[in-house]
Amino acid sequence: MSRISVRGFAVASATAVTTVGAVVGVAAGGAPAADDNNNFEAAAADTTLLADIPAGQQAQVQTASLTQQADAQASAADAAAKKSAEESARLQAAKDAKSKKAAAEAKAEADRKAAEQKKKEEAERASRSAVRDASSFTAQGSYTVAQVKAMARQMVPADQFQCFSNIVNHESTWNYRATNPSSGAYGLMQALPGHKMSSAGADWQSNPATQIKWGLSYMDSRYGSPCGAWSFWQANNWY
Repeated sequence: MSRISVRGFAVASATAVTTVGAVVGVAAGGAPAADDNNNFEAAAADTTLLADIPAGQQAQVQTASLTQQADAQASAADAAAKKSAEESARLQAAKDAKSKKAAAEAKAEADRKAAEQKKKEEAERASRSAVRDASSFTAQGSYTVAQVKAMARQMVPADQFQCFSNIVNHESTWNYRATNPSSGAYGLMQALPGHKMSSAGADWQSNPATQIKWGLSYMDSRYGSPCGAWSFWQANNWY
């Protein structure tokens, strides 16, 4: 394995310089500079030897440098991946929290609506149970429109009365003896045929309360309520 001696190179260089100096001194007519020669040799002798570099060591150094670079790049990639994973986890946590909040709000809204519906149904049941039955009214020979409406208000649930009233107003203008000469429809509801109302009472021809009882039952059974019947009537002009 070849080696380069830095010290040998320094001594040779010093000797060459001394020789040149001597020649110059002779040419100038002066005495050879023996002291200068000694100084150069001393300087060369005192020069610190550099570590000899074996052949192939440069390749090893380059390999080590590339390894260090690769390690640094790998560390940077790991750090970036860790940061990305942490950011993804943060975003996912925020998304999950938002979804959980939305679900809780949706459930609360559904519960609120269910409670309102239950309260409404209870109120309707209470209203229906509070209405008077047709049999509770004293029979009369005749009734005014005001009396018939007053009876209906006591028999029809409050939240359904306006719908019920709209239908009766269109069908008979609250005349419990109204008769359609063409079809034979009769009474407040214009039942066709009129005797269908006998299911509510034998006095269906003369008692408005019996007609109201039958009409309310008919609307509830066929349309769910007087308001359901009124919606159908508006779309078809009959019910």
